[in-house]
Amino acid sequence: TRLGGLEPKPWEPNPEAVAEWLDGLGDTSFETFWMSDGLAREGREKLLAALEDKGAVTVMQSPRPVLGLKPVQIKDGALQITAVRSAKADAATVTVAAIGLDPAGVERELARVEATFEAGADTTEVALSLPPELRNRISRFTIQGVHSAGAVTLADDGLRRREVALIAPHNTQEGLQLLSPLHYLKQALEPTADLIKGGLEDVLPANPDVIILADVAKLTEDQKAGLVEWVEKGGLLVRFAGIRMAASDLSRREEDVLMPVRLRAGGRTVGGAMSWGEPKALQPFPENSPFYGLQIPDDVTVTSQVLAQPDPNLAGRVIAALADGTPLVTRKEMGLGQVVLFHVTANAEWSSLPLSGLFVQMLERLAISTRQIAPSAEDLEGTTWAPVRVLDAFGQLADADAMAGVKGEDLAVGVVNATMPPGLYESDEQRVAVNAVGAETTLETATWPARIAVEGLNVARETLLKGAFLAAALGLLMLDILASLWLSGRLTGPRSGVAAMLALGLLAFGDHAQAQQVDDEFAINATAEVVLAHVLTGDTQVDDIAQAGLLGLSDVLFRRTSIEPANPIGVNIETDELSFFPLLYWPITANQKMPSKEAYAKLNRYLRTGGMILFDTRDGDIAGFGSQTPEGRKLQQLALGLDIPPLEPVPQDHVLTRSFYLLQDFPGRFTGRDVWVEAAPPDAEKVEGMPFRNLNDGVTPVVIGGNDWAAAWAVDNVGNYMFRVGRGYTGERQREIAYRFGVNLMMYVLTGNYKSDQVHVPALLERLGQ
Repeated sequence: TRLGGLEPKPWEPNPEAVAEWLDGLGDTSFETFWMSDGLAREGREKLLAALEDKGAVTVMQSPRPVLGLKPVQIKDGALQITAVRSAKADAATVTVAAIGLDPAGVERELARVEATFEAGADTTEVALSLPPELRNRISRFTIQGVHSAGAVTLADDGLRRREVALIAPHNTQEGLQLLSPLHYLKQALEPTADLIKGGLEDVLPANPDVIILADVAKLTEDQKAGLVEWVEKGGLLVRFAGIRMAASDLSRREEDVLMPVRLRAGGRTVGGAMSWGEPKALQPFPENSPFYGLQIPDDVTVTSQVLAQPDPNLAGRVIAALADGTPLVTRKEMGLGQVVLFHVTANAEWSSLPLSGLFVQMLERLAISTRQIAPSAEDLEGTTWAPVRVLDAFGQLADADAMAGVKGEDLAVGVVNATMPPGLYESDEQRVAVNAVGAETTLETATWPARIAVEGLNVARETLLKGAFLAAALGLLMLDILASLWLSGRLTGPRSGVAAMLALGLLAFGDHAQAQQVDDEFAINATAEVVLAHVLTGDTQVDDIAQAGLLGLSDVLFRRTSIEPANPIGVNIETDELSFFPLLYWPITANQKMPSKEAYAKLNRYLRTGGMILFDTRDGDIAGFGSQTPEGRKLQQLALGLDIPPLEPVPQDHVLTRSFYLLQDFPGRFTGRDVWVEAAPPDAEKVEGMPFRNLNDGVTPVVIGGNDWAAAWAVDNVGNYMFRVGRGYTGERQREIAYRFGVNLMMYVLTGNYKSDQVHVPALLERLGQ
């Protein structure tokens, strides 16, 4: 019972702790079955030696390579996705999907990209270019078809839409729009950021991601103190020069705390009417610059700038420079934040930079690189981060409920364990993702000593041998009869040939009888009692889950209703008769074979004669019905050969919502997706005085959804749930509603619109009274 209730956890293993526990067992002997994740781990040799001292060790490990996703980074303005695998095997391609909210607030697949591992390579990188509006909605990336925490990487504040505050001197002439220091900034940032208006005292409490000061030279002591505190907590302060900054004594004698460098007095003018030089172009951006890789247009030139004092730390703070080597943009780190200075104006007075597309790219690079450097343990010391959503071992996100907070020092280390599972953590309106696979993680296949038995994780399917043994017994009986006749002298002359032909005929008849017996046994089992059936897909894991799911639903039907189902049956739509089953549960897989013409004819006859098929794409965690997931596309292909009527989401007055329980949602392991049924006739009308339409006739032949109902219903041989649904009480409530949907569905299948007929009882009684 305890083994049946075990489930994997997305934590780093601790072999040393297990070895210490073994030391406390004394001389106890036992045999060990080691369920390996297939990865090499530190300290495993010591644990293996300790276990071998207690008895034989058998390792169970899948031969498939382990796949993982590293945290997504932004490089050259695109999302840099890195996939890793444990085995340097043949070339292979995986599909990475970006999951997030659509404009309606529904989580679905927003984009996808294919990543190809070269032969012998264990790492592959691919760039995904998305508009900022779409990138801001992404919540996670996942490898399609791999249900593992390591195949999911969560997106935190590093990818979301930035809040930017723009501040200029109060006496700026608003009427001269093109001369306004904020005009070009607004044009550049509005498509990619949320702009906050107001004075510095107003925007600091809003805690924006970026504050831009355009030629603001003087700050009050309170303003400066507030800005310093905000920057040290992770804010990005961007400052632009101008005539006010050049004329002030800001950061002259000593470096101002809110400036990255010391400035010379007066600034410099080149290429103007009163100067001898030519306008200066930009030199290529250095590799340590966030602007590295951007193309510099030839027409971007600078005519004026504020100059930096040549201090020892100046070279390390320059991230953009002119062709003569003088700084154009400087930056310094301050606490968790940064201070950046453009040594030119934010308008076109001192340079043509604000008129170019390069200006937009530079601002976007700065805005999305607010938290380029991961915070260290010292930076986060004394802070507490509360888990918001956590990942389970199968890569499913769930609410963290009442989990305890995590110390900042532990969060910086990023080692997932029981107290800090992978997920999203929040503190002071900031979110940080902790992923099962980190930026420095390498996956190496586990190798075991030759003395250790290593077995796969395949589940052997049962094979019925009753017919074969019966045929063998019949053959042996015939051989015994022939031998007895021959020894007695009765099997001589022509009789011997006749007897041999008779024996062969009986053996052939035995084979035919065996096949006929199997067919008859199948028919008897399917018709003697109500039997729930599922379509065999060819995927052993999916078929086993479907069988376990229908077993769990059958148990609920037995305990709660008058229906007493027998054990579920898996049916082959090519060879088995379908008319025995009132309902077929059909889980959709991306790789299942298309039915033959004969199978389609059988399916359409089944649907026309009262059968119902529950199609389940099992992709409700990332998509809705009709979406372009592999399972959704496969369902569309399968449906082309079926006589499926027009569909609509289950309306509130559908009989399915009240055939046994009163329901409005139909969750499975996933929730929130529409369930589709046959559309009601256009002339269906409500019954007077009743909240239902007149739907006496017709039962939908198909129900289509993607909530993975079988996984929510599935139980093992001792009745334990096989898969977790949600988290805590909320998850158990969701499983209960999933069971109720199954009960309602079976009642609807077996009784049709019986519950719809009941709404006419008051009208019938009234007529009888007349």
